[in-house]
Amino acid sequence: MTADSVGGVWQYALDLAGGLRAHGVRTTVAVLGPEPSADQQAMAKVAGADLVVTGLPLDWTAPHQDEVKEASRSIARLATQIRPDLIHLNAPALAADGKFGVPVVAACHSCVSTWWQAVKGGALPEDFIWRTELVRRGYATASKLLAPTRTFAQATAEAYDLAQLPLVVRNGRRALQAETNVHSDVFVFTAGRLWDEGKNFAAIDRMAGRLSIPVLAAGPLQGPNAARIEARHAKALGRLSDENIAQYLRRQPIFVSTALYEPFGLAVLEAAQAGCALVLSDIPTFRELWDGSALFVDPKDESEAADAVERLAQDPDAQAALGRAARKRAEAYTVEAMSEGVLNAYRSVLAGTSHKSSLEGAAA
Repeated sequence: MTADSVGGVWQYALDLAGGLRAHGVRTTVAVLGPEPSADQQAMAKVAGADLVVTGLPLDWTAPHQDEVKEASRSIARLATQIRPDLIHLNAPALAADGKFGVPVVAACHSCVSTWWQAVKGGALPEDFIWRTELVRRGYATASKLLAPTRTFAQATAEAYDLAQLPLVVRNGRRALQAETNVHSDVFVFTAGRLWDEGKNFAAIDRMAGRLSIPVLAAGPLQGPNAARIEARHAKALGRLSDENIAQYLRRQPIFVSTALYEPFGLAVLEAAQAGCALVLSDIPTFRELWDGSALFVDPKDESEAADAVERLAQDPDAQAALGRAARKRAEAYTVEAMSEGVLNAYRSVLAGTSHKSSLEGAAA
């Protein structure tokens, strides 16, 4: 399995590895991009996954397509050494030029094409065209495609003219471990890749300037692609470990996401598992996952978001009720359900090949 340590794919890969382990599946995770931090490496040990830090570039930060193609060939060579039964690519562009010799399942987590349409709109810039083409070729090469929501499966099919929708297997998340929830002063919390325009942290920061309660934001302000944003009103906490984030979520803040682009949103799920009231942007993905258990606001109108937060802050009963609804909905998005769905996809792919396996092997 491939993964990177930059965003939610890391949590997805290791939660999935841990879930598959319960079914007798061993997972080797080939890490692209920056080296995982100490706490991220500790997560891999808990999941029982073997890490191979490759130093290879991410497809969305590599300056030239030749580097992505070489990364694809490098992953294929690594697979030859490991000899897995199946390869799970969380960066589908890596399937474009790799000759793996075993079935390939590709997960559609995000891509520059769908990101651009949601955040910017219009014709793709030159730098995105070749990246999109590599993803297109990767999708065509893979034996099966997975997507975390119907919304993103449909967006992916439209963007790449797919004859068949990717199989929808909703993401799950291992509940973050923390002490028993405690009462505290009301505050707003958000988390994610704050530098990513798709997360729309700028709107949350402007919202913070309108609120009577503090806004805390966990996550990096600068990305590996040189993107950067400033926090003028919100309190930026920087990148936090899962354990540190759990310490904030156990206080059950009002969790806000004004994302313009979000194929799933693991940070929202973590907040819901902790019983936080959710104030989310009114985009199709969030409606699909959280309709009836969150407040929805226009992501481009920070005054609307601020009003929604202030109403909750002044009404503890409403905040608590919304938190209970979010936690109830989160019970549907478990690591066990995700692992079962992915494992069924693996089995269906292997059943259609001459490759015989009990899946009690390595997934690279």
